[in-house]
Amino acid sequence: MPGDDAADALPPAPPGSPAAPGAARRPAQSSPNVKPIAILGGGLAGLSVGYFAARRGIPFRVYEAGAEVGGNCRTFRHGDFLFDSGAHRLHDKDAAVTGAVRGLLGGELLPCKVPSVIHRNGRLIDFPLSPLNLLRRLGPRTLLRATGEVLARRGRGRVPAGDLEAAAVRAYGPTLAGLFLLNYSRKLWGLDCRQLSPNATGNRLQGLSLATFLTEAFRGRQTKTRHLDGEFLYPRLGIGTIAVRLREVCGPATIRLRARVTRILHDGRRIRALEINGHERVETEHVVSTLPLNVWLRRMDPPPPDAILALAGQMRFRRLILVALFFSVPRITPFGTVYFPGPEVPFTRVSEPKNRSAHMAPDNQTSLVAEIPCHEDDAIWGMEEADVICRVRSHLQPLGWFQDEAFIGGRVLRLDHAYPVLAKGIEAKVGQVHAYLRGFENLAQCGRNATFLHASMHDVIRQGQAVVASFPAGAC
Repeated sequence: MPGDDAADALPPAPPGSPAAPGAARRPAQSSPNVKPIAILGGGLAGLSVGYFAARRGIPFRVYEAGAEVGGNCRTFRHGDFLFDSGAHRLHDKDAAVTGAVRGLLGGELLPCKVPSVIHRNGRLIDFPLSPLNLLRRLGPRTLLRATGEVLARRGRGRVPAGDLEAAAVRAYGPTLAGLFLLNYSRKLWGLDCRQLSPNATGNRLQGLSLATFLTEAFRGRQTKTRHLDGEFLYPRLGIGTIAVRLREVCGPATIRLRARVTRILHDGRRIRALEINGHERVETEHVVSTLPLNVWLRRMDPPPPDAILALAGQMRFRRLILVALFFSVPRITPFGTVYFPGPEVPFTRVSEPKNRSAHMAPDNQTSLVAEIPCHEDDAIWGMEEADVICRVRSHLQPLGWFQDEAFIGGRVLRLDHAYPVLAKGIEAKVGQVHAYLRGFENLAQCGRNATFLHASMHDVIRQGQAVVASFPAGAC
């Protein structure tokens, strides 16, 4: 239940977990007539801040530009079908965060264990990779070469890799990196892997440590190492249920929808006021921003120094097209996610929501959701919905997963600012921006778009708690 005390008492974040810039600084004490904390953005990050603020009795107001909350963590409805804004998962990596979410959802949060695979040249390969499966799919010669490369890397030390390609080759060896991660990453980010930061892999390289790769070879498939894709927690009615429950705890009076922040007024030391929708002025005491970092900088008034604005111009966000296809058959695949690293198809992965929860589609019907990452200047971003659906179907039909007559409709959704592009060297530039923003004593940032970091759902919720914990009881 929302009143569960476990949600209030999260311990310090585990070492190495992402922290919200600005969260460690405690805002200056304010007068008794304090104004609510202004939380900019009603996605998972902003709602998490509001949730923990509500639990501490701290007044706040969420300003969301859209017509609904959830941001890029929503569940959409199409008739009786439900599908998420991507193949999202809640991993049980932080016991306190898991406890908080269980307190919100109760019995609606269910364990899910569904396999994922990689599609390559008409064959499905286990993900995470495993020697026995690779032997069957790639043949003994390729497997021996790949295993030798994995073993050889043991003696190469821990010298930091300068780009994603170097990191992937060091972790996997050139054979496996070339077959799987590098092509996939080019599609995902729209850049050559030598132009990407090693951190652009997220946690994907954890899927194939030396132990992971060799354990199955000697002890059999049943000992396959647990991977972050293998087991996770999932709400019965979709991942967006988490945002819905957070919104309920925050309360409708605390959330303003269709409230776009158009200017951020400051004096060089403090954020003094916000301009909403181009005309309304809201005075502020403390601000928590989940806005994309470059958007925040461009809306500051007066503008930041030219050097900071130049850095903002180098920050890009990938957009995402979701293509949901609906079918009059009970199931199409046994998989949670199928990854497509090859350049011959436009999508990076396809998920079947019903394999996460049977309640995501009616009985005897199912859906597939393809994800197409792109930039705003890519032709597909502006393509007509029917043409996008036709293009995705044309690539899926040769797989033999479904018959034409089973297809009963489709839907296309477009998501802006889906995730930050971690180009090579971007961390130092983001660090300079954060150093500048730390000069504002009443500002904190939260969420992956505001921090320009890759973060899992449990990391984002933890950041929200850390931000609220940084506010002394008497400051708000």
